Amino acid sequence: MLPETLVRDHTIYACVMGSRAFGLATDGSDTDRRGVFVAPTPLFWRFEKPPTHVEGPAEEQFGWELERFCELALRANPNILECLHSPLVEYVDDTGRELLALRGAFLSRRAHETFTRYALGQRKKLEAHVRLRGAPRWKHAMHLLRLLMSARDLLRTGALTLDVGEQREPLLAVKRGEVPWPAVESWMNRLAAEADDAARHSPLPQEPDRARVEAFLMRVRRASALQPDAYDEVVQGVVPGRGVR
Repeated sequence: MLPETLVRDHTIYACVMGSRAFGLATDGSDTDRRGVFVAPTPLFWRFEKPPTHVEGPAEEQFGWELERFCELALRANPNILECLHSPLVEYVDDTGRELLALRGAFLSRRAHETFTRYALGQRKKLEAHVRLRGAPRWKHAMHLLRLLMSARDLLRTGALTLDVGEQREPLLAVKRGEVPWPAVESWMNRLAAEADDAARHSPLPQEPDRARVEAFLMRVRRASALQPDAYDEVVQGVVPGRGVR
C-alpha cells in the first residue's frame, strides 16, 4: 500500500499548523498541513510494517501513523502537542474526534522539560548565527519567543493555546528585525524564568494518562481488524515479490 494511499484513505485528523495556526501569518506565509492516519491493522501482520510517518503527498504536508503520534504526544513532544490543539482543523472523523477528546490525557508536567529542551536547542542555533552573521534569523527568533510563551501559559493554566492574540504585533516586530537582539534575549530569559516558576505550581499532572491513551489505540486497532474488507485492502496493496510498499 502506497504511503499516499494511507494519507488519502485513512486520515482521521488533519489541521493547519505554523504561522497560520499561531495567528502570525502574513501575506507570504506558507500553509503547513499536518495530520494523523490509521494504518489498517492487517498491515502490521506482515514482516514489512507500515510507515510511522508520511511526507506529502501535497507540499508542506506531513502525517503520522496514529501509534507513533500517540507515542510522541505522551512524551510531550512540542510539535505533536501543538498539532492536537490547532484552531484550524481541516478534517476530522469519528476516530479523530476521539483523539481530540483525549487531548488532556497527553498533557503533563513533562512539557516543561521537552519545551525547554527544544527551546534551548533553538536558542543555541540563534546565538551561533549571531556570532557568525551579527544577527539571528529573526523569523526563528519570533517563533522561539512564541514557543516560550506557549510553554509558560500551558504550565500556568493546564491548557495549550496556540494563537498568540495580543502578542501578534510585538512578535511580528521581532520577525521584521525591529527589536534589538539584546532586547530579544532579555525577553527570552524572562519567559524561560516564568516557565520555570509556573512548573513548580502547575495544575498539570506529573505524568500523562498512558493507560487511557493505550485503551483508545487498542480499540482503534481492533475496529480496523474487524472491518470486512480490511484484509482484502492490504492484499491489493501488495506488490508481488516486494511486499507492502
